[in-house]
Amino acid sequence: MPRPNRIDVGGEVYHCLNRSVGRQKIFHNDSDYRLFESVLEEVHDITSVDILAYTVMPNHWHLVLRPKLDGDLSDFMKRLTVTHTQRYRVKTKTVGTGPIYQGRYKSFLIQEDKHLLTVLRYVERNPIAAKLVSDPLKWKYGSVSRRYNGSDKEKELLTSWPIAEPAEYFKSLSVPLTAQEYEKVARSKEKGVPYGSDAYVINTVERYKLQSTLRGRGRPRQV
Repeated sequence: MPRPNRIDVGGEVYHCLNRSVGRQKIFHNDSDYRLFESVLEEVHDITSVDILAYTVMPNHWHLVLRPKLDGDLSDFMKRLTVTHTQRYRVKTKTVGTGPIYQGRYKSFLIQEDKHLLTVLRYVERNPIAAKLVSDPLKWKYGSVSRRYNGSDKEKELLTSWPIAEPAEYFKSLSVPLTAQEYEKVARSKEKGVPYGSDAYVINTVERYKLQSTLRGRGRPRQV
């Protein structure tokens, strides 16, 4: 089956993720996580991409990004994965042993309303869902720690959201997504389907020629 079109349009918001080869653990300790975050900071400083949220997990990571210009997203992701791979191989004395990521990153577009809040919650509560911590602030390797406990310098990595943060947002990180929300995010992760209302999905699929992302699932109802 052909791959869906890779959308790289400035001004849109994307959920991006990548996993290690064979889902093997690549982040073993604080030093491994900090290495990735240092690369993330470096690439952020030299590219035109805003970071709304992120979480680094033992064998994968999630980013919510907003590139400013067309083509910025792929440039950011290439710099991030290539630089991290090179430095990881040097650190672990495994230079020349191949890639650490399973392939090209996955990404999908997000509607900038309550649907964006759902994706932000999904990304930021990932360590809780994986039962790595019970308190979102106890996971140091992500935007939750930076936003609520970080220094002014650490907070510079993050960009304000294009929608207002609800007063109860932090508390909502301890509440699981509904089955419907989770299934819809999972579908977007696997298929690249835009995440939003049915009308948004239909319009975005047609605008960016993403019809292949809907195959096998049927066309969403327009309401």
